[in-house]
Amino acid sequence: MDVPAPRHLNARKRPRQARSAVTVDAIFEATIQVLLAEGVHRLTTTRVAERAGVSVGTMYQYFPHKQALLYALNERYLDRLADRIEAVCLSHHGRPTAAMVAALIEAYWDAKTERSDVTRVLYSSAVELDNEALIEAFAHRMDKATAAMLATAPNAAYANLDLVNATLLSVIFGTVRNVFERNLPAKAQAAIRKQLVAMCLTYLEGAGG
Repeated sequence: MDVPAPRHLNARKRPRQARSAVTVDAIFEATIQVLLAEGVHRLTTTRVAERAGVSVGTMYQYFPHKQALLYALNERYLDRLADRIEAVCLSHHGRPTAAMVAALIEAYWDAKTERSDVTRVLYSSAVELDNEALIEAFAHRMDKATAAMLATAPNAAYANLDLVNATLLSVIFGTVRNVFERNLPAKAQAAIRKQLVAMCLTYLEGAGG
């Protein structure tokens, strides 16, 4: 995300070479594994370093403490999610509204549920972090990408595109999170997903789309 981390959560340095990037990726993956196996309260930088196969000194070169590590992990997750949604929105410029909505819901739904265990531990790890600016930056990217897509829909004339777009995203994000947090069975998820598409299309049609 293009937003500075709070000073106390800042990484000490960013990987600039391929080898450093591989090391940081290994640290992130090890963090996820420890979170899944031990939970956020038993996560320590020492445990992560051991699982990643790096020294504690190498770990501290990048992340001075547990909170900085968790902040960076959540930042990477949101960055990748935003990249994914932006790519889908851009590829659907000029398409019919129904195709736009179906693709948007599919992309967000799949991103949240394809590794639901990882999403769940990231939610729990973010509870105590000062990440409001990070969430706001993610929301801004989503607003911009989806509004730009909706603006290209054929025969659409929204009186207040920003409001329509914000409402649409609130419905999608809220529904997906509710389904995810309730851990509904696959059959129920598939049915709700279809209903979500129908609901969003009905709303957009009434709003001018």
